[in-house]
Amino acid sequence: MKVQEILMEAYTAYVLDDASRELLAKRFPPKYPDFIGHHVTVQFGLPANAAPPSAAALKVVGYKDSGDGLEALVVTVNGSTDRPDGSTYHITWSLDRSKYKPVDSNKLLSGGRYTLIKSIPIQAAAQTLK
Repeated sequence: MKVQEILMEAYTAYVLDDASRELLAKRFPPKYPDFIGHHVTVQFGLPANAAPPSAAALKVVGYKDSGDGLEALVVTVNGSTDRPDGSTYHITWSLDRSKYKPVDSNKLLSGGRYTLIKSIPIQAAAQTLK
């Protein structure tokens, strides 16, 4: 029997540095019990050995709250909020896990409506995550 390496699915993202996460937490104190505030997803469903995204300029430009357990920050990557899969670049900020999962931020932002804010530049490392 031949043994093959199995590649787990991964995703590429920009992972916030500590200073950016702290800055945003002061500006947007998490409203819900589970504070996420970790990364901006670029692409899902990639092989585990996928290359990370290119370095980019990131800015938080918007905010949306479901009102019942989920909040997200809208992000531009090199000036665009449009992710390659057609959704919106964002950071899942906080949530109530009894009602939502982090992936639900995509649906929250799917209507394209959110509160615009004065842009906040953030620093993040391009990574491939499992």
